[in-house]
Amino acid sequence: MKRAVTDSGPTEPNQEKPEVIQNLFTLMEIASSKETYDYFNEKWNDMSIRYGDMKKQLAEDIVKTLTPIRERILEYKSNQELLDKVAKMGAEKARESAAATLREVRKIIGFKVY
Repeated sequence: MKRAVTDSGPTEPNQEKPEVIQNLFTLMEIASSKETYDYFNEKWNDMSIRYGDMKKQLAEDIVKTLTPIRERILEYKSNQELLDKVAKMGAEKARESAAATLREVRKIIGFKVY
């Protein structure tokens, strides 16, 4: 996050955000609370924004948002029995779907369907 491109800041109140800054605000809108987003948006609008503070907050919020997902991935990754079961179920569904498609294609081209 520290390396995210920014500019020298707004030069007039309530000006439109350049794309590189809007990208940070879009990420903040997704990962941060509305209050946090509104705080930094207000700082942008009154020309007192400090990008370092914003990036630090955004990094913390992204980690906070992604931590439960990461933990769930590690949980699945460590359960080989569950992974095998899910893979087997997926293969069976794919096999059924493929068989139905083949029957339909054979019927369309005039082959006998068994």
